[in-house]
Amino acid sequence: MTAEASGSVVRRILLGSQLRRLRESRGITREAAGYSIRASESKISRLELGRVSFKARDVEDLLTLYGVTDGAERESLLGLVREANAAGWWHSYGDVLPGWFQTYIGLEGAASLIRIYEVQFIHGLLQTEAYAHAVVQRGMPGAGSAEIDRRVALRLERQKVLVSENAPVFHAVLDEAALRRPYGDRDVMRGQLEHLIEISQRPNVQLQVMPFSFGGHAGESGAFTLLRFPESDLQDIVYLEQLTSALYLDKEEEVKQYSRAMERLQADCPDPDKTRDLLRGLLQLS
Repeated sequence: MTAEASGSVVRRILLGSQLRRLRESRGITREAAGYSIRASESKISRLELGRVSFKARDVEDLLTLYGVTDGAERESLLGLVREANAAGWWHSYGDVLPGWFQTYIGLEGAASLIRIYEVQFIHGLLQTEAYAHAVVQRGMPGAGSAEIDRRVALRLERQKVLVSENAPVFHAVLDEAALRRPYGDRDVMRGQLEHLIEISQRPNVQLQVMPFSFGGHAGESGAFTLLRFPESDLQDIVYLEQLTSALYLDKEEEVKQYSRAMERLQADCPDPDKTRDLLRGLLQLS
């Protein structure tokens, strides 16, 4: 994944966020903004969330509506339009990649810190090829072998972010259920456990497991991802994946609640060394 491709998603979200702040500072509704560019209120919402590409003409019209007349400020924002519309490597997987997930892949590649809690299965960035194949096959029983292979290839391509030159810090908390729920045969699960032990020793990866023995914990709402970026203008984002769509939360109070949940999970889990001991124990039992 190139920095340019991932950066285009970040710039799209930055631009959307700045347009939202300008609109709100002028007391202009989304409906009125949409009318000014011959679009719906929902399109303004998608633009402000960075979910869709920008047209320079639309941004120019919105800046005029918001009273932005300074030439340098307008050019700075219009420059973001050009940079934000650059296509990422993942567009070549458009045949198997839903639109709502494309944004996430770009953000994942641009993040400096990724924190995740996962309960159903091993997180995609930590899966072996065989395990990923079993997960995709189980989740899409009607898919042909070619489609399954494409989806697995996409997942493996994503994983390169953890070993790239500018790899993010990756903090993962896996519920013990994710380790004990079998995907594939015994050899697949053994290979997956061995991979977790190996990758957890990378300097940028911190892996912890929430054991059954702890009982109820801060991850009661289910799986979530927290993304932080090197750009100071970009808020942390919470990513919540659903069956047919996803939520991207960036409001400060919402992000803080998930950050607190992650901090409690990390504090309540065995530390990474003890987690590796737990993984080795499961490996002996498999």
